[in-house]
Amino acid sequence: LSKVLDLPPENLIKSISAVPVSKKRHVADFQLSVASVIENSSSECSAQDLQLQAQQLAERLKCDSVVSEISAGPGTVNFTINRELLAKTVLQQVWKDGSEYGVKSELFSTVPRQKAVIEFSSPNIAKKFHIGHLRSTIVGNFIANLKVALGHEVVRINYLGDWGMQFGLLGVGFQSFGNKEKLKSSPLQHLFEVYVQINKAAEDENTKKLAKDFFRKLEEHDEQTLSIWKQFRDLSIEEYIRIYKRLGVHFDEYSGESCYQEKAQEVLKMLEDKGLLQKTIKGTGIVDLSEKKDLSTFSTVMRSDGTSLYITRQVKPISAIDRMNKHSWDTMIYVTDKSQSNHFQHLFQILKLMGYDWAERCQHVSFGLVQGMKTRRGEVIFLEDVLNEVRSRMLQNMTSTKTTKEIQNPMETAEKVGLAALIIQDFRGLLSSDYQFSWDRALQSRGDTGVFLQYTHARLHSLEEMHGNVDLADVNVTCLLEPDAISVLQHLLRYDEVLYRSSQDLQPKHIVSYLITLSHLAAVAHRTLPVKGSAPDVAQARLCLFHAARSVLANGMKLLGITPVTQM
Repeated sequence: LSKVLDLPPENLIKSISAVPVSKKRHVADFQLSVASVIENSSSECSAQDLQLQAQQLAERLKCDSVVSEISAGPGTVNFTINRELLAKTVLQQVWKDGSEYGVKSELFSTVPRQKAVIEFSSPNIAKKFHIGHLRSTIVGNFIANLKVALGHEVVRINYLGDWGMQFGLLGVGFQSFGNKEKLKSSPLQHLFEVYVQINKAAEDENTKKLAKDFFRKLEEHDEQTLSIWKQFRDLSIEEYIRIYKRLGVHFDEYSGESCYQEKAQEVLKMLEDKGLLQKTIKGTGIVDLSEKKDLSTFSTVMRSDGTSLYITRQVKPISAIDRMNKHSWDTMIYVTDKSQSNHFQHLFQILKLMGYDWAERCQHVSFGLVQGMKTRRGEVIFLEDVLNEVRSRMLQNMTSTKTTKEIQNPMETAEKVGLAALIIQDFRGLLSSDYQFSWDRALQSRGDTGVFLQYTHARLHSLEEMHGNVDLADVNVTCLLEPDAISVLQHLLRYDEVLYRSSQDLQPKHIVSYLITLSHLAAVAHRTLPVKGSAPDVAQARLCLFHAARSVLANGMKLLGITPVTQM
């Protein structure tokens, strides 16, 4: 193509893509989009023109030992690769690159390696760890995994809600209803119970006064009050770490509002010094964000009594500036639900007004709401409840099937499969869409679920265990010319493009639908291309194909935050 079009090969890389496998018909392996290589074509060229250009280009290209067929499609030129070469090259690449298959693709060669700070999960101490936090946790973890796989440096930060008036209430509540033993054994549950109890009395004037006093002492760094607060925070983090471990998630840094509360005043001072802080008649402090400076959009940053508000107490500006100084990042990503979109828009605008140009490299990845997630006992309060529920339901499903008896640790397997079910149900659509959660749908073993992916992985794994390891050097690729084998190979060709797409828009759904298709294609091939009872070289070649499919399936699952199981 480079010769015929007189373009450098690197200019063509993004214009050539692997053709998605079709159930209905045999497809070519690669296609060139003609519009993308013809100067100024997209606006002026009609479909007929493009079709004609494609035909003319196809006629100028000759088949050779690599390309066995060239044809023109609607605005595309399609290439079919010599079948043996296709099998040999794809399998060699998958074996050679292992867990880096797809990542080493030339699609990523021009992408600069960067340092990314990702803030996600961020629960509030003593409040429910609700389902929104679960979404933030798995989405943030996916983005971090993807960035790391692509060679970027990542700092994972959990920014806790660990400050504010609720700690005044909590402190008073603990003096009345607290129990030190319960606090040590299950801090999240106990602090939540205390918070619920004291909240019933929150309207009482005396309680209000005591809570204000407690929080004031906290702000004044009274030693006894601080040590109670510190105990709440430390024990909560310990329990979070334990639960995150079950999810396969870790953080490099636990930060929080408390780390920056004293600096909130600094932000107000910086805004004042730059002439950005305005006072309303009521005395509240605002920053004008409108283009015409007519206050058509503004952000309130200070209450009339001089105390800082969420955007400054969340002291997000200070935490962003602090992270820039500490990590000198290239991009910073906040993962929260979409109700906070306005808040982050304001934050980035305030930072820009303060003169920080890097605010343009901050990004808010938002997600929709999950409705209808309840456990058998009723409403979901803690993440742990969700994990226990998914494990027990999965265990029940597994024990009711005939094949499950010989698993070594059924509890652990049930948890990993159940977690895959949660993650795939969550990641199937656009992150910004709301969705209705359904246990039955998530845990189906047939259908496009996490359970199906795990089942496919386990099945392919046991196939390899049963027939022993295979050496690629001995494989005769002429044994892999059946349509179902070719479909798997063609699909493996596309993996790098799918990773590239997800890396551009940070949406996991591209990888999810790729893995579901891979599992369906592998299941068909498993049925029609038996290893057992085939001639030795046919068996070897098929094993090699199934190994490649399992390897890519496992890589993709791990990116999504799923641990592949080897039996179920």
